[in-house]
Amino acid sequence: MTTASAEAEADFPERHDLEAALVRMALLERGRHPHFARMTGGVSSDIWRVALDRGPACIKRAVPKLRVKADWQVPVERTNFECQWMRVAARTVPDAVPEILGQDAAAGLFVMAYLDPATHPLWKLQLRDGIADPATAAAVGDALGRIHAATADDPAIAAAFDTTYIFFPLRLESYLLATARAHPDRAAAIERLVETTASTRRTLVHGDVSPKNILVGPKGPVFLDAEGAWFGDPAFDAAFCLNHLLLKCLWNPAWTAGFLACFDALVRTYLARCRWEAPAALEARIARLLPGLFLARVDGKSPAEYITAEVDRDRVRCTARMLLADPPERLSEVRAAWAAELHASRATGAP
Repeated sequence: MTTASAEAEADFPERHDLEAALVRMALLERGRHPHFARMTGGVSSDIWRVALDRGPACIKRAVPKLRVKADWQVPVERTNFECQWMRVAARTVPDAVPEILGQDAAAGLFVMAYLDPATHPLWKLQLRDGIADPATAAAVGDALGRIHAATADDPAIAAAFDTTYIFFPLRLESYLLATARAHPDRAAAIERLVETTASTRRTLVHGDVSPKNILVGPKGPVFLDAEGAWFGDPAFDAAFCLNHLLLKCLWNPAWTAGFLACFDALVRTYLARCRWEAPAALEARIARLLPGLFLARVDGKSPAEYITAEVDRDRVRCTARMLLADPPERLSEVRAAWAAELHASRATGAP
């Protein structure tokens, strides 16, 4: 499933390979040639919508080099782990992932049900349009917390998702260590975050819990793009998503109060599901990690595309650098620091 736009294609180089994979998965009769449409807009994978007899479906296959300005290469087998993450998550929250129709691990691809944007709008687009509903954020926090709780300290899942070799370059190096190089006076603090995250192994982690990867379905949120799936620190998933809710205040300033209300709602429901460790300890790791990820979205390998004004980048830098120098223990501290920065900049008439 993807919500990117589709481009119709009568023929293309990958058609034969994709049709052969569909035959192997018993999703297509040999000799049939279904209509394909390439889905555009992704940076990490090739995705096609295909018209099968059972209905529309999506085929996803990872690319070795991500489509960003920086040189960012990640093992392509991450697609297989993404598929497995969805299967594990479905055991606990069945409606939180698309239905998996088939997998061809040797080809590094899988097929999932296509979810119509008319019934499953993308959360990022809702936030862009000022639809900042705390109930949606609460549902995201609850579903994520349920998945983490169900997989906590499970040795079989830990063995199946021993994917540090994927998660480290995809998330820790590209976001945090790249940012540390851009801020040498905060490098030690950021490197400590990397060490803590990399060494904490408690639950199954999605690795990219972002509004761009969450559909708002009639039965709750649907998570996509778990290419960073890893058995590790659940604080990463929570911090990664909360980070986006803070940054959206720069994208659509008129709805700042709504975005901060979504932040509060997600924190509340997510921490309420924590049974695998003391919630205060988990919250402290999230709160300390969040400023590093915040700074990474302006100075890491994957800057937020909607933060284009240098004055806005400096607002992020100011808040993140302050919190990195004096690490918070509570998420309310991070929220308050960002709200104060936004208030101060608007009070002075900054654009």
